[in-house]
Amino acid sequence: MSKGKDQHVTPHPDGWQVKGAGNSKATAVRNTQAEANSIAIEIAKNQQSEVLIHGRDGKIRDKNSYGNDPRKSKG
Repeated sequence: MSKGKDQHVTPHPDGWQVKGAGNSKATAVRNTQAEANSIAIEIAKNQQSEVLIHGRDGKIRDKNSYGNDPRKSKG
């Protein structure tokens, strides 16, 4: 299966949005970042992609991979 679009959790005027990389519209908008993050994780698991969580300043503050990660990391 090919890798899907990375999912970004970013601020939105109505709370927080989940948006696929390169998409012009939000996939979902939720009141809290935690709610948006949960949706992004489910999408990323289905698409074997990453979730990138942005802070209120728009900068990426965390990311997690839900695909086939070829790196072998210790710990």
